[in-house]
Amino acid sequence: MRISRKQSTRRIDLVAIGTQILLWGYAFVVLGPLLLVVNDALRPSRDIFRNPLGLATSPSFQSFVKAWEKANFNVYFFNSLIITVAAVLLATAVSALAGYMLGRYRFKGSAFLSAYFLAGLMLPFRLAIVPLFLLLNDLGLVDTRLGLILVYAATGIPFSVFILSSFFRQLPQELSEAARIDGAGEFSIFGRIMLPLVRPALATVVVFQFVPLWNDFFFPLVLLRSTDKWTLPVGMTRFFGEFQTDWSTLFAGLIIMTLPLIVIFLLATKQIIAGLTAGIGK
Repeated sequence: MRISRKQSTRRIDLVAIGTQILLWGYAFVVLGPLLLVVNDALRPSRDIFRNPLGLATSPSFQSFVKAWEKANFNVYFFNSLIITVAAVLLATAVSALAGYMLGRYRFKGSAFLSAYFLAGLMLPFRLAIVPLFLLLNDLGLVDTRLGLILVYAATGIPFSVFILSSFFRQLPQELSEAARIDGAGEFSIFGRIMLPLVRPALATVVVFQFVPLWNDFFFPLVLLRSTDKWTLPVGMTRFFGEFQTDWSTLFAGLIIMTLPLIVIFLLATKQIIAGLTAGIGK
């Protein structure tokens, strides 16, 4: 019995060691290119041409300053930040209210509204770009940040309503009933009781909206004409054309573009995991 236990323990140890090796190998393969980009962004371009895989022995942030000032990354970055944050906040606010109503109440037309929002998940918005452009043009919203914010908010609402309504539906009815007995109104119940309970879902929908909007190239290219209103993905095309031989500055621009995504993932990782796994135990 002791021998068999020792053998099983050894097998478990070998499996654990093998799993760790595979995971570390996978992490190296995934993070290797990112680390190489960071390393080369801290080196002069002439050193990159001489030794592409060399280490940055004397790190310099000159390429970041060059990308930020001379390549107009400061303009593109703040345009992307303003448009993306405003669209995410607007879509999340509308989706939270709609998801609360559809998840907590049954009324005439609720099934139709749920199907209406779900239809937004099945129909690609890019197929409607011509009538959408004509509508925004009639409203005077072409080549404006507000027009792009409204389009982005509309693209994020269907998915957010679908997620949030599911979370609101899982909350016990006793909470809202007890609050009503204490004299709380519907908005107090929503804002003070229900909304804090779905923070993992809110974090999930915020991240799932932020990432594709931050990286979107199609809608800014079609709807924005002025270069001072361009977002980072559109500005990157001009950036690559101007600095195609300056690899250090190119790598610095890529890091600047991906840095907000890394930050938001690091800040919201726990909430995202809680949101994605909340329904497993149900």
